[in-house]
Amino acid sequence: MKVKSILISQPEPTSEASPFYSLAKNLKIQVDFKPFIKVEGLTAKEMRQQKIDLSKYSGVVLTSRNAVDHFFRVAEEMRFHVPDAMKYFCQSEAVAYYLQKYIVYRKRKVYIGGKSFSDLKSILKKHKKERFLLPSSNILKPEVPTLMDELNLDWKRTTMYQTVSCDLSELKDVQYDILVFFSPLGISSLYDNFPDFKQGKSTIAVFGKTTLEEAENRGLKVDIKVPTPETPSMTMALENFIKENK
Repeated sequence: MKVKSILISQPEPTSEASPFYSLAKNLKIQVDFKPFIKVEGLTAKEMRQQKIDLSKYSGVVLTSRNAVDHFFRVAEEMRFHVPDAMKYFCQSEAVAYYLQKYIVYRKRKVYIGGKSFSDLKSILKKHKKERFLLPSSNILKPEVPTLMDELNLDWKRTTMYQTVSCDLSELKDVQYDILVFFSPLGISSLYDNFPDFKQGKSTIAVFGKTTLEEAENRGLKVDIKVPTPETPSMTMALENFIKENK
């Protein structure tokens, strides 16, 4: 099988230094990008239906940059002035750094975990007197509410945004040698758009265990699985596969 075209189910990279561009150039193949999923914010009206009063909370638990964006978006739409005394509990340094888009970092109380949500445990435990708001999408990792409940915190989850399938109708009659997926939702979007999708001769590449599980549950044959000790990145795995099947 000679690979001539690859579809990456993500937005096109903004940096020219993306390894996908190098892959396309070095191997002289076509690499296209198309996001299969997108994030949509709930309106202020939809938020009010959840009966969330932002003024009742003294701490915000932020698990992603999307959570940061939509917390401040909703606050603005609901005409709620976020007080200077608000405390921010960020899952990672990346989330905390992104928070500077909305606040003067050095003048606020910002607490930072590590890589996973469990790294916030000791920090949250020290602030048990706070009332916590957890802005999230319609999909939330189970360990998040489990940990919050385990600590007996006074907390409330609010859905401020949701991940939905993109319209992929323009791909209906387009064929690619390799389809690349990075999340279970990307696989779901494929079938939301094309319920009768048949893999045919297309090779499927997936990143992550949950993506692999979703692909296999859908009956797809996965030939490229990332990460592995030999191929920790998707571009490396794609390059090896293409060279081996040249």
